[in-house]
Amino acid sequence: MSTECQPSFSVRAIGLVRSVLTDRVGAPKQSHEGAPQARLEIDPAFVEGIQELKAGTEIWILTWLHQSDRSVLRVHPRDDARNPLVGVFATRSSDRPNPIGLHRARVVFKTGNILGVDCLEAVDLTPIIDIKPVIESDTTNR
Repeated sequence: MSTECQPSFSVRAIGLVRSVLTDRVGAPKQSHEGAPQARLEIDPAFVEGIQELKAGTEIWILTWLHQSDRSVLRVHPRDDARNPLVGVFATRSSDRPNPIGLHRARVVFKTGNILGVDCLEAVDLTPIIDIKPVIESDTTNR
């Protein structure tokens, strides 16, 4: 598909990550690797969308990894030069043409437009583009 055939669309941030992590170089690569608790500050225009989320709910958080290099197509997995170069779509690298982050977390509290989550490897001020519930084997449409 040539770039002339690609549809144009936009993505709107619904909030921001608030975290003690400020630099992606020092941040864990995955949440289970020591990521700290974080807060999701939801824009007041979207607060109605989190109404049913409560402590204990597992969620997927989609973010726009704003510090990423969008020109990268091949990477050394886990940023380790000892690993051979592979196509970025075969990795979880944050450097990619569309730097969408996918994070699984558990809500630990909700206060107004703030969701506290148990662990999140995204750095402070990372835009949030969506939140979805984790559905393990539920076949209902939500």
